[in-house]
Amino acid sequence: MAASKPILYSYFRSSCSWRVRIALALKEIDYETKAVNLIKDGGQQHSKDYASFNPIEQVPTLIIDGHTLIQSLPIIEYIDETRPDSCNLLPKEPVKRATVRAIAEIVNSGIQPIQNLAVLQKVGDEGKIEWGNFWIDRGFGALEKMLSRTAGKYCVGDDITLADLCLVPQIYNANRFKVDMSKFPVISRIAEELSGHEAFIAAHPSKQPDCPDDLK
Repeated sequence: MAASKPILYSYFRSSCSWRVRIALALKEIDYETKAVNLIKDGGQQHSKDYASFNPIEQVPTLIIDGHTLIQSLPIIEYIDETRPDSCNLLPKEPVKRATVRAIAEIVNSGIQPIQNLAVLQKVGDEGKIEWGNFWIDRGFGALEKMLSRTAGKYCVGDDITLADLCLVPQIYNANRFKVDMSKFPVISRIAEELSGHEAFIAAHPSKQPDCPDDLK
């Protein structure tokens, strides 16, 4: 019996979903998208059905190989470890792998959670642009310093890694929150390099089936 197609529960503009979409595209994994609208009906991620398999009520969730996986970085590591024949998103060399994970975690732990939807809803509409701008600008300051030491063509050397998958969606958020990207030339150069890659194009929010027409 043929294996069932993986299912990705995703929101077009979710940076965490976006990371996983890039990984799936890089690994050339065909999958089905099930959209979870984070705004509509008070947030479809809070529905009883969705919460039954994702108790933190966030996207993404990936159903693959008979497993239900949550949280973007563990999902990407699973994909990388079970499909090792194409690109390796985590280097084999321990120090280089630790460097990739450190850069990914600057975004994943130090920037993105502070400006995600749940936090912004608590901050309120009047202050959310200033709030998001402050925390992304602060985090990018640290990231720029680190990338100035580690970058080649991409975040760590000349191969695409987990770090690049985390970087690109965060730049999209930086632009939404009006961060002055001229302050971050290394970040901007890497982003420009990645923007033309087929996998990154395919994973972009504007290419997703749940993207509103006015944002395509």
